[in-house]
Amino acid sequence: MAKGNDNDRYVVPNKDRGGWDVKKEDAKRVSAHEPTKRAAEKRAKEIVENTGGGRGEVRSQKLNGQWGDSDSGSKNESPAKDRKH
Repeated sequence: MAKGNDNDRYVVPNKDRGGWDVKKEDAKRVSAHEPTKRAAEKRAKEIVENTGGGRGEVRSQKLNGQWGDSDSGSKNESPAKDRKH
């Protein structure tokens, strides 16, 4: 997993039971499990906003294990509008 801060959440595929997990770095348990990557990313953003006050990142892993897209929490956003999310 990429190194981040305590408010970051990672969306990773769950190879054992399918679907996607939302995890905090070095956590033993997942924060959430969703059937689709899109749903997991949405839930991860909610968690970052609620627990981290919007001061975290949501980072998504691809099925091949490479890290793909990331999205900043609302307190990390630059004044420019994020057009990807």
